[in-house]
Amino acid sequence: MNVQDEGQGIHERPRPGPKLVGPIIRGTDSELADAIIAAIEADNQDSGVQVIDRGGYIRIQAAWECRLTRASLEDELGFAYPLSQIENVLTAFAGRMRATEDQLTWYLENRETDSAKS
Repeated sequence: MNVQDEGQGIHERPRPGPKLVGPIIRGTDSELADAIIAAIEADNQDSGVQVIDRGGYIRIQAAWECRLTRASLEDELGFAYPLSQIENVLTAFAGRMRATEDQLTWYLENRETDSAKS
């Protein structure tokens, strides 16, 4: 889309990229945070996972859908860890969240509708 600015001429408006979804976790337990990050990276190898560490919290995000499986998290931790315990470090999230015993998924309901809103 072209945009006309007074005195600036015509330029291209940047096209919006994919919507990013995923958890925001407390950064206070570094062992657990590192395991969550590594597990999400393993579960979303084709999604270009981004990690933004703000010290007190860590934003982990992927385009359109972000998965965390219990198996990957337990592999990283080296012991059993129910996904329901993630609530203790989960401060917020982007997108919608679906939870089962074996997987947490952050996602967007409809890519086409969400893309059009950008």
